[in-house]
Amino acid sequence: MSTVTKESTETLAESARSADDELVRSGRDADATRRALVRAARRRFATSGYRATTVRQIAADAGVNLALINRYFTSKEGLFEACMQRTSDELDTQTPTRPTNLDDVIERLVGHVMNAPDGDDPLQLLLLLRSSGDENADGIRRRTMKHFAERLATAAGWNPDDPTTAPVLLRAEIAIATMLGVVMLRTSGSMLPIAAAGADELADPLGQIFRILLAKPGD
Repeated sequence: MSTVTKESTETLAESARSADDELVRSGRDADATRRALVRAARRRFATSGYRATTVRQIAADAGVNLALINRYFTSKEGLFEACMQRTSDELDTQTPTRPTNLDDVIERLVGHVMNAPDGDDPLQLLLLLRSSGDENADGIRRRTMKHFAERLATAAGWNPDDPTTAPVLLRAEIAIATMLGVVMLRTSGSMLPIAAAGADELADPLGQIFRILLAKPGD
C-alpha cells in the first residue's frame, strides 16, 4: 500500500512539474491561465452541460496541462463554481445595487442578451439554465440565479422589507426568463428572424417587455 501511495505521489508531483514547465515555455502567468480555463470551461459547460464535459476537454480547449485544473480549482466542481462566480461578478457589474432609472436597467438587460466585451455574454446566461445532474453544482447555479434576480429586482425598486414591492421580484424573474428564452433561440440558429436580428431590431421589443415587467407598483 505504501509503495502505491508513494508512486501516486510521485506521479502527481511529476505532473505538476510538467505543468510548471509548460507555463514557463508558453510565457503564461497563473492569472492568465486561470482566465483561459474559466473561459474554456464556461463554453463547454454552457453548450454540452456539466456532466458531459470532461476536464480533459477543458484543458485541451484552453491549451494547458490537465494538472493545472486541479492546481488552480481543485476539481471539476471547483472549476464550475469559478465559472458561476465569474458569471455572477459580470452580471453584478452591470446591474445596479439600488433603485435606478428604469431606462438604464432596460439598456443593461438588452446588453446581456446582445453584447459582451469578450463575446461570452449569451454563454454565461445559458450556463444559468443548465441543470448539471450534480447536487452541489446545481446549488451553485440556483444561488447565482437567485442573486441575479434579487439584484435586478432591487434596481427596479424591490425592497424585501416592503411587502408592496413584492411583485417586482416576480416580474424580475420573468424578465430573466425572457432574456434566457431569447438567448436560447438566438444561439440555436434555427429560429429566424430572431437568430439573425441585430441589437437595433431587438432593443425596442425587448425594451417594451422589460418596461412593463419592471415598472414599480402603482406606476
